[in-house]
Amino acid sequence: MNCMIRCAHCGRHFILNPRVKDQRYCGGKECQRARKTLWQREKMRTDPEYQANQRESHRSWRERNPGYWKEYRIGHPEYAMRNRILQKHRDKRRRLKDLAKMDALEDLFSPVKAGSYYLIAQGENLAKMDALTQKVYLIPTG
Repeated sequence: MNCMIRCAHCGRHFILNPRVKDQRYCGGKECQRARKTLWQREKMRTDPEYQANQRESHRSWRERNPGYWKEYRIGHPEYAMRNRILQKHRDKRRRLKDLAKMDALEDLFSPVKAGSYYLIAQGENLAKMDALTQKVYLIPTG
């Protein structure tokens, strides 16, 4: 009996392979890449031996290709510019984190606190108690 499920990556329906236990991804190239990426992230998070192996592998690659990143940045100036901007943001966030707890610094940056708020209409609708609940999420700029 062929059972069909929806792919966890692309959302298309596909027929399960009876030899693959707990299959969640179709055989599409992008879907398989997404599955592998997710597996690698989880493995890096939980397996110290795998982490050490990856570090060693990257170190070895850098030794065999010493000028690669310098040449890449020269050949891709938009990448280098984007990375500079993002690095400044990461550095700034790291410095702020080192200064104090982030929630203690929140007052310095925004008069609005993250949380749930009720929006209530003014005037004659006030008596009806029509309130709309909205969540507010603060998004850092910079």
